[in-house]
Amino acid sequence: MVLKVPVIEQCSVSENVQQGIMVEDLAGYLARNKKLVFPHRHNFYHLLLFTKGGGKHTIDFETFEVVPWQIYFMSPGQIHTWSFEEEMDGYVVNFDRDFFKTFLLQPDYMTLFSFFSGLVQDEVFVVKEDEREGVADVFKRLRGYVHDVDFARVSLLYIFHVLEQQRDRPVALPEDTYNHTLLRNFLNLIESNFRTLRLPKDYAALLYITPNHLNALCREVLGASAGEIIRKRVLLEAKRLLVIKDYGVSEIAYELNFNDNSYFTKFFKKGIGVTPEEFRRKHI
Repeated sequence: MVLKVPVIEQCSVSENVQQGIMVEDLAGYLARNKKLVFPHRHNFYHLLLFTKGGGKHTIDFETFEVVPWQIYFMSPGQIHTWSFEEEMDGYVVNFDRDFFKTFLLQPDYMTLFSFFSGLVQDEVFVVKEDEREGVADVFKRLRGYVHDVDFARVSLLYIFHVLEQQRDRPVALPEDTYNHTLLRNFLNLIESNFRTLRLPKDYAALLYITPNHLNALCREVLGASAGEIIRKRVLLEAKRLLVIKDYGVSEIAYELNFNDNSYFTKFFKKGIGVTPEEFRRKHI
């Protein structure tokens, strides 16, 4: 089946893209993309710092009130909408999936930052007051020297480290490297296999650990069992597909590898509390 979810490409929303990265003032970015208020995905990483304004923005169906010095991170594939009010200001950075690929020796280095976990609750937070001036200054310099790609990479990594150290993380990743790697690999495996693999034992086998070990790690760090984490990812994809009018519920059930439409409907209602049709009416 051909996917019909609208995917926004870097070139369609960004101006003056320099070797895979764009940095722009928020006011100008919004003025140029003022019609981009429907649910959509990006095929690039997107981060935004608000320094002024209000309204709301939604990432994967979780809605946040805009406040000054809020920052959010989005990974490719997440569904996003906004409804901003007042005079908006801040900075926008869009960068391609492979922007750091040849720059970092450690391929999964970006997963060390909590805001690239793929969990929405990790991706939106407020910059602490004593860091605001320094963070804004780095964004300003980054905008001015974005044509120097190595400077842009170093500056972004510096921002990531500053923000990681100053934030109150809602999900504390394990300090030991082994369990951190296990959890990250589990989440990555879900992302690649959630349509076909639904049981914790399947993922435990791929990770060469026992299902009990996997469940204990998930409960300790994420506050949910491995099975719940898998089901939440399936439900998230179902919600993403339901906001696109072109998809019938039976098509979504087929896309997500359910045997029949009625089983998918029961699964969805048990997880979300409403039927797929009711969810669609609410969000479109």
